[in-house]
Amino acid sequence: MSVTAASPEAAHTAAIEIIGLTKRFGAVDALRDLTARIEAGRLTGLVGPDGAGKTTLMRLMAGLMRPSAGTIRVLGHDTARDAGRIPALTGYMPQRFGLYEDLTVIENLRLYARLRALGRTELTAGFDRLLTFTRLGPFTARLAGRLSGGMKQKLGLACALMAEPRVLLLDEPGVGVDPVSRQDLWRMVNALTADGVAVVWATAYLDEAERCDTVILLNAGQVQFSGPPDELTATLADRSFRLPQPRPDRRLVLSRALDLPSVCDGVIQGEAVRVVLRQGADRQEIDTFAESVGTAAVPVPPRFEDGFVDLLGGGPGGTSVLAERMAPVSLAGELAVECRALTRRFGEFTATDRVSFQVAKGEIFGLLGPNGAGKSTTFKMLCGLLKPTAGEALVTGLNLRTAASAAKSRLGYMAQKFSLYGLLSVRQNLEFSAGVYGLDGAAKHTRIEEMIEIFHLQAYLKSSPDELPLGYRQRLALACAVMHEPPVLFLDEPTSGVDPITRREFWTHINGMVRKGVTVLVTTHFMDEAEYCDRVALMYRARVIALDAPDALKREASAGDSELPTMENTFIHLIEAIDAADNAPAAQEVA
Repeated sequence: MSVTAASPEAAHTAAIEIIGLTKRFGAVDALRDLTARIEAGRLTGLVGPDGAGKTTLMRLMAGLMRPSAGTIRVLGHDTARDAGRIPALTGYMPQRFGLYEDLTVIENLRLYARLRALGRTELTAGFDRLLTFTRLGPFTARLAGRLSGGMKQKLGLACALMAEPRVLLLDEPGVGVDPVSRQDLWRMVNALTADGVAVVWATAYLDEAERCDTVILLNAGQVQFSGPPDELTATLADRSFRLPQPRPDRRLVLSRALDLPSVCDGVIQGEAVRVVLRQGADRQEIDTFAESVGTAAVPVPPRFEDGFVDLLGGGPGGTSVLAERMAPVSLAGELAVECRALTRRFGEFTATDRVSFQVAKGEIFGLLGPNGAGKSTTFKMLCGLLKPTAGEALVTGLNLRTAASAAKSRLGYMAQKFSLYGLLSVRQNLEFSAGVYGLDGAAKHTRIEEMIEIFHLQAYLKSSPDELPLGYRQRLALACAVMHEPPVLFLDEPTSGVDPITRREFWTHINGMVRKGVTVLVTTHFMDEAEYCDRVALMYRARVIALDAPDALKREASAGDSELPTMENTFIHLIEAIDAADNAPAAQEVA
C-alpha cells in the first residue's frame, strides 16, 4: 500500500486537534471539555473502560456527528463547518464493521470504491495495492461471511483505506482477532504511519495500547492521561510484584490478595500470582502475606495495564458474590467433560479432526487457536448444538448423542456471538433463560433478582440487549448462562472487546465458581486470560497440536532461556513450528 509520504515537518504536526470538545445525548455528557492532539505519522491509542466515550470520539473525528460544544479540526478542517471535506481526508473502520456478508471480498471493495466515487483507472491500481497490502489476493471470490475474524478485519481495513486517507480511525480492530492475524494488522498499521498517516487505534487490549506511540486514556468522557505509554507505566515503579507458586491454591491466594488494603490489582500468571500495590502503600503487608502462603514477593517490571487499572482506582476486588451464593458442585465422577476423537465435517471441509481431551471437575480448561481453527465448532458439539460427524462428546458422564437433553441441563453456555434476544428486554431475557432451565415460582423470582443485583443490571431492565454497553451485554449473557447454577460452564470468548476492569470482574466470578467445584471451558484470543487456565489446548487446522499447563507450554517455547516468553509469543511459536514442520519435506525436495 502506497500513501503519499509526509515531509519531515509534517511528522510533528497535528493531524487532528480537539479543543474543549463536549458531546451530549440528552442529559448525559458522553464527552466533556475534552482537549487532545493527534499527530501525523504516529500511532495513537485510544483506551478507556466501557462507556468512557471512545466510540463517540471516533464518530466525531470521522465527521459522523457534530459536537455539542468545542471544536475538532482534521488536517485544518473543522468537522462541523467543513463536514463535506472530512470523508475525503479520513478512513473510518467502525467497531461493528458493516461488511456485506453475502458479497465476496472483491464485491465489497467495489462497493466501497463506488461510495468513494473512484474512477475505473484508480480502481484497478487501488484494488491491486490493497489486496497485496492485506494479503487478501487469494480470497477475492470468498464471501465476506465466510472469512475468519482476522480476515474480516483486514477487509474492513482495506475498505477504510480505499481513498488513501491521511487520517485512519480504527475502532477496536483487534477484537476477535487471534495473535497471528493481529501481527498482520500491526504490520499494516506500521507501514501506514511510516508513510505519514495519522492512525488512531481504539482498543480494550492494553498490550495493544502499550505498542502505540501515544496513548489517550478516557474515563467518564474526560482525558485522564495523554502521552507515551512509558510515562504512565513509570508511575508504577517498585509497586508490581510476583508471588511464585503460592500455596495452597493460586485462585484462593489471588482472592485473598485482592482484598488486602495495600493491593489495587492482581492477576494469575501461570503458576504465579501478580499483584500491584496502591500508591504510597507499605510493602510490608504484601511481604507478610507472601510468607503466609509459602512464597516471597518478587519485584517485577510494571506494565502499562498496571498503570491503567491503578489510574482508574484499582480492580474490583477478589470476592465473587455470585460464587458466594452458589452451593458446592457435586459430580459422581472426577471427569466433567470428555472429547473422544470428535470430528465435524461440513461437506468436504473438516472443521474439527479427531479432537480428544478430558477436563477434570473444578478445572479451568482453555481452548486456544487462530481464527477458524475449530474452537467454536468444538464448543457447539460439546453443548449439543451441533452433531458430530464422528466421535463422542460427554458432559458429566452423559453422552450428547444419546442423552442430549439431560446433558444440556447440566451445562451453561455463553456464545461467542452475542445470542440474547434483541426483541426482548433485559428482564424478559432473564425470565426466558430461567424458564428454559426449568426454574419457576419463587425460585425463579429469587434467582432473577439475584442476577440483577450481582451484575448491576437495575438501570437497564427495560432496555433491549442491543442498546446496552458491551460490558453490560456480556454481564447479561453470563447471568443467563449461570441462572441454573450449572456444574459445567462453556464460555466462548466471554470478554472479547470488554475493558480490563470488566475483564477482571468476570475472572473474579469464574475463579470463585471454580473454587465451588464448577468446571469451566473457555476460548479466548486474549492471551493473558490463558494464564488463568489450569491447562490449555492449542488448536490449529482443526486439530489439537499442544495440550499442557500454560507455564509448561511457555517452557517448551523458551528454547532454554531463563526468562519465559509471554503466552502470546508461545502461541505464535507453536503455530510457526507446525508450519515449519509441514513445509520441511517440500523444502528438502526443492533442495
